[in-house]
Order: sequence, then C-alpha cells, then structure tokens
Amino acid sequence: MFNLILFGPPGSGKGTQASLLVKKHNFLHISTGDMFREELSRNTPLGQEARSYMDKGHLVPDEVTIAMLRKRVEQHPDVTGIIFDGFPRTDPQAADLNDLMREKGARINALILLDVDADTIVQRIIGRAATSGRADDLKEDIIRTRFDNFVNYTTPVFDFYHELGVAHRVDGRRSIAEVAEDIDAIVGPAVEN
Repeated sequence: MFNLILFGPPGSGKGTQASLLVKKHNFLHISTGDMFREELSRNTPLGQEARSYMDKGHLVPDEVTIAMLRKRVEQHPDVTGIIFDGFPRTDPQAADLNDLMREKGARINALILLDVDADTIVQRIIGRAATSGRADDLKEDIIRTRFDNFVNYTTPVFDFYHELGVAHRVDGRRSIAEVAEDIDAIVGPAVEN
C-alpha cells in the first residue's frame, strides 16, 4: 500500500491531482474537509462531537480528527493506497498519523508539496470564485491570510517528513499535466513494484 500526503495551500491543485491519482492507481482520497462535512451531515457520533467544538468556535481536537481518519481507512481495506489531503497540519498531527499507519502495518511513503506562490494562488482562487460560491474566494486579503497560515503552520510538517526522507516539492505553478507527470515520477515506480 502506498500512502501519500498531498500538501499545498488552498488553490494549489491538490483536489485535481488527487482525482488523477485516484483514477490511475485506485487510491482512496481522504479530504479532511469532505470528511468533516460528511460526518456532520450524517450526524454521526463523531460528527456530533466535532460540532460541539465547532459551534463554540474551537478547533476540533486532533483525537477526533484521527478517529474520523481511522474510520475512513478501516472502511476501505482493499485500496492500493491512500491520499491524505488537508491532514496533517501540525507536528502532533503528523505523529498521530504515523502512529495510525503503524497500527495498520503501513507508513507514509511520501509527502508531496505542490509549491505555488501567493500571487498565483490569489489569481487561481479569484478565478474559481465564479463557480465556488464562496464569498471569501473574492477577497484577496482573506486569500493571502489563508496562504500565510498554510505556510506558517504547515512548514514544520514538511520538515518533519523531510527528516524521514519522504518529502518532495513539485512546482505547482505549471500545467495540470506537467504537475501530474512530476507526481507520477514519485508515486508510479513505488506503486508498480
């Protein structure tokens, strides 16, 4: 099993690249945002617990997020790999994810950072605002804050996996096909062996 963290700021192309990997390699794509929305909409016990924090404006504790991840992983035992999108965002979350992988007799094989500068992110997100319906996708200052938060909070996670020898940077400013080719150069040989 090949387990991948797809990493990048909002608008870097993670969703697009994840869908290509799912089609090509039969990976399971776990987006923490989608996972939270599903648990909340189905009003599951984990969703209710998450809502109790969110309703107060608090972050959902890592142990709740890890419990949701564990549930997703256990629901799909036959996949050839997992793409973690939006998690981990902190060193403690990275350690928790590594513990979960060890419990499953697996590990994180690669973290791929889609490296995109702030100006490109602003252009992309404002460009997609016509279809996203998100008001914050039209406000450059909010987009730049989201970008800065990504850089500030997640750089240590990249460093964590870099020390393990599994972190890679891919220039995410290029075309979808060019980015996919670089990602496949990292993922493909490991999956095909």
